[in-house]
Amino acid sequence: MLHLLVDTSTWLDLAKRRDGQKWIVVVRLLSLQADLELLVPSLVLDEFERNRAGIEQSMTASVSERFRLLKRDLDTYGGADQQDALDLLAGLAHQVPLIGAMTTRNFDDIADLLRAGRVMEPTDVERGRVVQRGLDKLVPFHRPRNSVADALLIELYATAVRGADLSVEPHAFVTSNSSDFSDPQGDKRTPHPDLAPLFCDEGSTYGLGVEGLDTILDTHFGSSFHELVEESDFTEEPRRLDEIQAAEQELADRIWYQRSLAHERRYQEGGDQAAVENLRRIAGPGRRRVEKKYEGARSLGPYDDFEWGMLNGKLSALRWVLGSEWDFLDT
Repeated sequence: MLHLLVDTSTWLDLAKRRDGQKWIVVVRLLSLQADLELLVPSLVLDEFERNRAGIEQSMTASVSERFRLLKRDLDTYGGADQQDALDLLAGLAHQVPLIGAMTTRNFDDIADLLRAGRVMEPTDVERGRVVQRGLDKLVPFHRPRNSVADALLIELYATAVRGADLSVEPHAFVTSNSSDFSDPQGDKRTPHPDLAPLFCDEGSTYGLGVEGLDTILDTHFGSSFHELVEESDFTEEPRRLDEIQAAEQELADRIWYQRSLAHERRYQEGGDQAAVENLRRIAGPGRRRVEKKYEGARSLGPYDDFEWGMLNGKLSALRWVLGSEWDFLDT
């Protein structure tokens, strides 16, 4: 089992990435399979929750701001196709709330991962080593700033490493904070010389940022990691408003068409020929429009019970997205 301690800075970087689910899902699956254990200092969980609100707000606000600036530029500099561009922008603006929700999804999933990991609380032993580290001006006290939290983080990792048989229980530490933890004179992907003794054993690895996390998972799990990535690597794009409306209209057309034919069959079975003729007169133009639009009546059914249920379920879902109540199936 790989024991992985990831700094708050890397979790926040991962949460902000549109492709963040690639790693989030893999870490979740490996944890469920008992192939990976997240070591979660309580201060990491606290810092993550403390910072997420501001970052979520800035990310969703930046999307709205880009739309506002685009509209302003179109109003100012738009040419002959200005109206078409404004119409497109209006449709895209419909996606802003959904984009915002998808943006914050990573934060929710990471918070769940952290809560499910092994929470580590600092003891007097780690606090004492932090004090000594500060007196000796060792990393992360080599810079003129309050580095107590970072020092606690590295001391908690040191405790985990010293209490493990690294040949069978490998450990890894991942951070995006290169200023405090990485070699200032060399490759930022390597630890500061003050921290080098923690990572001199092959069973203890230092990783920088999301890329370092990727490298650690790749090195430790190999082909298993790649297979999980292939299965879970996806970037969801919200549908445009015009796409949703077009799909909703097609479903409504298909359901209306089948309902119209069902009404006609009922009149025929009841022997009411006048009602049949009247229905054909009223519904005929609409049927021909639908048949032409969807390339003939053969592609419009009949549907079995499962297909009919799917059509109605899809229509209900799309109308709910567009603002109607659930189960609104009028055609």
